[in-house]
Amino acid sequence: MEERARSRSEPHHRVQRAQLILAAAAGESNSAIAARLGMSRQMVGIRRKRFQEAGLAGLEDQPRSGRPRVYSEEDRIRVLETACTKKPEAESHWSIRRLAEATGIGRHVVHQVLREAKLQPHRVGTFSVSNDPDFAAKVIDVVGLYLHPPEHALVLSVDEKTQVQALDRTQPMLPMRPGQFERRTHDYKRNGTIQLYAALEVHAGRVVPRVEERHRSREFIAFMEQLLKAYPHQPLHIIVDNVSSHHSQEVENWHRQPHAQRITFHFVPTYSSWMNLVEVFFNLLQAKVLRRGIFPSKRSLVQAILAYVGQFSQEGKPFHWTKSAQDILRAVSTPIYGTGH
Repeated sequence: MEERARSRSEPHHRVQRAQLILAAAAGESNSAIAARLGMSRQMVGIRRKRFQEAGLAGLEDQPRSGRPRVYSEEDRIRVLETACTKKPEAESHWSIRRLAEATGIGRHVVHQVLREAKLQPHRVGTFSVSNDPDFAAKVIDVVGLYLHPPEHALVLSVDEKTQVQALDRTQPMLPMRPGQFERRTHDYKRNGTIQLYAALEVHAGRVVPRVEERHRSREFIAFMEQLLKAYPHQPLHIIVDNVSSHHSQEVENWHRQPHAQRITFHFVPTYSSWMNLVEVFFNLLQAKVLRRGIFPSKRSLVQAILAYVGQFSQEGKPFHWTKSAQDILRAVSTPIYGTGH
């Protein structure tokens, strides 16, 4: 009860009622409690009585009596048609209030109709459609490597996380405590950026990292040389995206060298980075290390990244691709409206 009374995240009415009960337990009169909390003396008495009868449950709002409001099918159609086919004047999207004004229907009914139809005018998603003429062939190729890797060969998912910033806060963090989550200042100091190259050994769940200052073809080639040394005896099937530094003339010239012939590049379709499984690793790194990390220098940033890579590789949890190429091609060929990606 004391934690709820001090909370800054609980709804106001719950905090107020907790304060009421604590004040009553301390011996304050209903009049004093009402004056201090901005309530009526009668309501203080009601809340105290409900708490005595039902405990914590008595502090919650009781179901309202009466028949719920209803709306006609014409109302529903008018709200849905307006929300899906029109725009509010001088605004980009509908709010409940604007939609209620435009349709002449109460806000409660508009909200109810939108909720039942699972429409959220205040939200917007993004999507991308690959225009790669070889989309199907590339999907079949990459998915085949995930589901049926070549015997005695190694499948590596490779990409770069560019412009990783070493961000430091202007003041020390305030630690988490009961009733209060961890807090930090809104402003920060930039201490430089790095480029993180990573190769995910798909079927073993291990990652080979490389940190560079720049993101060019020569850095990509240096990483490929590192992978050849890290895996000296196997053919390497490397899945990459279509960024220019992966298939530049400089990379093609290097790839013609005899020692580089152990590498076979497999390009995902354009606008299809979701097919490159190392992106899942980057998302985990962002969520668990970078998003809330404090880095007073680039060195501290690199140390934190490499520590996470070491832990991730030690755990060795493989990523399992579940969709067949046929499922993906079928989904892409069938338009799906109303979904964001």
